Amino acid sequence: MRFALKRGPEKLLVEVAGRELPVTVRRNPRARRLILRIDAASGLPVVTLPPRTALSQAEAFLGKHVGWLEARLGQAVRAAPFCSGALIPLRGSPCRIEHRGGRGLVRLDPAGEEPLLSVPGEIDHLPRRVADWLKREARRDLTAAIARHAEALGRSPAGIRIGDARSRWGSCTSEGVLTFSWRLVLAPPHVLDYLAAHEVAHLAELNHGASFWATVARLDPQHRAARSWLKRNGAGLHAIGRSA
Repeated sequence: MRFALKRGPEKLLVEVAGRELPVTVRRNPRARRLILRIDAASGLPVVTLPPRTALSQAEAFLGKHVGWLEARLGQAVRAAPFCSGALIPLRGSPCRIEHRGGRGLVRLDPAGEEPLLSVPGEIDHLPRRVADWLKREARRDLTAAIARHAEALGRSPAGIRIGDARSRWGSCTSEGVLTFSWRLVLAPPHVLDYLAAHEVAHLAELNHGASFWATVARLDPQHRAARSWLKRNGAGLHAIGRSA
């Protein structure tokens, strides 16, 4: 592999296998070291720097991690747009999308060996209708999980939002508003339940200290298994429903 870097104002470009790729540069005031990762949604490299770190240091850092970068880019997950006949995970189990035309609502038919997500309407509207249905299902599952954990903790969120963040599965504001990725409905239920417990725990501990993790463990004793699952499979979830 040929590796080369070009420099610009807060920008880096890397040439991998004859293809020039942009490297996103992010400065984080809380960062103590340089961090290199592959963005789950775009499949492109991202380097995070402490505020005063020179780009030349980022270049050198990337140069030392050529092997890691090549391996990770080679494993990049391809986009998997919603289309009729596509197989997607739903709560961790395979589900087939089927376009049926006509009028009506998106409907899940669990009968048979493989559940079918039946989508009416024009074929051009299928991706949006599937995404909207998944977001509603995610809200329903998360609302139930949050209510259970909030009751156990004796706290109540100020609100619940469903989004599609590329870098976080969930977040909690200082006001107590919880935000989650709708893609959690694609994962096994114990993964969604862990994220609900994680963000509810922030209602009591707005940090990631020892007390916070003790609270998470009390709400979800199996949280380590869910975290491990996300590390292995999170990138695949981010590819689902995205155009190539």
